[in-house]
Amino acid sequence: KSSKREWKPLEDHSCTDVPWLLLFILFCVGMGFICGFSIATGAAARLLSGYDSYGNICGQKNIKVEGIENSGLDLRNKKYVFFLDPCNIDLVHQKIKSLALCVSACPRKELKTLADIQKFAETNGSALCSYELEQSKYTTDPRAAKLCPKFPVPESAPIPFFHRCAPVNISCYAKFAEALITFVSDSSVLHRLISGVMTSKEIIMGLCLLSLVLSMILMVIIRYISRVLVWILTILVILGSLGGTGVLWWLYAKQRLSASAVETQIAKDNLQALLIYAISATVFTVILFLIMLIMRKRVALTIALFHVAGKVFIHLPLLVFQPFWTFFVLILFWTYWITVLLFLGTTGSPVPNEEGFVEFRMVGPLKYMWWYHVVGLIWISEFILACQQMTVAGAVVTYYFTREKRNLPFTPILASVNRLVCYHLGTVAKGSFIITLVKIPRMILMYIHTQLKGKENACARCMLKACICCLWCLEKCLTYLNQNAYTATAINSTNFCTSAKDAFVILVENALRVAAINTVGDFMLFLGKVLIVCCTGLAGIMLLNYQRDYTIWVLPLIIVCLFAFLVAHCFLSIYEMVVDVLFLCFAIDTKYNDGSPGREFYMDKVLMEFVEDSRKCMKDAGRGGAEGRELKPM
Repeated sequence: KSSKREWKPLEDHSCTDVPWLLLFILFCVGMGFICGFSIATGAAARLLSGYDSYGNICGQKNIKVEGIENSGLDLRNKKYVFFLDPCNIDLVHQKIKSLALCVSACPRKELKTLADIQKFAETNGSALCSYELEQSKYTTDPRAAKLCPKFPVPESAPIPFFHRCAPVNISCYAKFAEALITFVSDSSVLHRLISGVMTSKEIIMGLCLLSLVLSMILMVIIRYISRVLVWILTILVILGSLGGTGVLWWLYAKQRLSASAVETQIAKDNLQALLIYAISATVFTVILFLIMLIMRKRVALTIALFHVAGKVFIHLPLLVFQPFWTFFVLILFWTYWITVLLFLGTTGSPVPNEEGFVEFRMVGPLKYMWWYHVVGLIWISEFILACQQMTVAGAVVTYYFTREKRNLPFTPILASVNRLVCYHLGTVAKGSFIITLVKIPRMILMYIHTQLKGKENACARCMLKACICCLWCLEKCLTYLNQNAYTATAINSTNFCTSAKDAFVILVENALRVAAINTVGDFMLFLGKVLIVCCTGLAGIMLLNYQRDYTIWVLPLIIVCLFAFLVAHCFLSIYEMVVDVLFLCFAIDTKYNDGSPGREFYMDKVLMEFVEDSRKCMKDAGRGGAEGRELKPM
């Protein structure tokens, strides 16, 4: 009896894992030092104002760099960076491989000859050839072929806030993307795909908004009609998959019959894309039907589970908006991280390279700041996601272990955030660091596998993939255990290791329930995501079909479906999180309470009915012996 520690939900609050909070604060101070160092060394000025190939920052007076002839110039009247050959892109180092100069103005029209460049310099006072070549000698000096821009000089415009002259026609950057996409053998294909996206941008934006609205509607439906949701969802998915597959085959047959009248390349590409879509949809529909046939006997479990979770959303409506706040904070952090990353790309000391130009490189221990910055991206991103998990867990725990629901705090979400900030940030920091320790080796192995692609033997490739797969599985298991550890911390205010151990013991004791409930529940939420993607994709097919004669809608449809799945996943992952927290609370409730005076259950009648239905289903499946013994105290 002494080995069992009594759980006291929401009775005691104490600070947990304080050393880990201090370590996380020190790490964030290091991230701030990197940002401050890059700004102090002039990287911010080089990034925003731009610099030429001789190390001069545009728009200011510069200091001479030893060994570089054209450095140390006064360029206060030349505020824009101009590349002599902006389309000469180095795919290996991901940069423009061209001589860069500081100019007074970007060429606003195409220049085809040296005479045009000389006239532009005389008219606008902006010399587009290298500094050592005088404007009067542009057409006579033989060095002009090397020191002046490549013809024709494209029409350019300055990039806002970054003072770089960028070509208005982005065709050369389309060729760069074309080099990255190895499966495109015909350059015209990518150009047609890009034109299809640009032509259909209004439809794409409208369909993305539609997926957001559908996700919100599905969350409302889950709140109010959870008992019939599963059956409605199942029927709609069946009808949606059948309807989508039928529409695709109908469109393919219709376009094939009219193919003789329209022989354009765009029509042929759309016909081929329709055939691929139709076959893929047919295979997906068959697999979906087989899975639903196998899972049909366990639908009753999910109905009761969704009903309880729906009551949570009725009492805690702010849970619906958690993905917005988390996504907003992540966007802010990622923006900061990318900005500092760009600063680091231009920080360091000026060093002459092999071509006689200037590059900025960090030497000594400072060059390892890149790795520190990358670790910060992973750890802080995981920390933000873990804060969301702890906030949701705290709010649901408050709901479950409050006997009189009218005595709930006015805003349980804000109360949970307050407890997180005051007591449990250290626990969140420790849990997110553990995920980071697993994620970093997996990313390193993925990078090695990418770099050695085509060079390693079959055995090494197989071992690399096996290690990556094992680390991925370990990461998913630890993420699930972390989420339950946060729930245990919210219940009993214990540190991370104690909470993880207690949660693991509870989950192992209820292994059959975890397998049955989580599998069916996750599958039904996956069907909800499929429903949103099918509805959005079907609307996209009908709208984009009107443009089939003059644009390719393969890429727009893929973009819309991916965005719809991402939005649905963000919303329904909150519902999945609530279900997992409720289940752990219920398992703890049944383990430490028996309904006797002083040890009354916290659960409501609906959850009791869920338990009884669960026991009956387990017995019907031939796996209910252990479950029956486990439920006797109730």
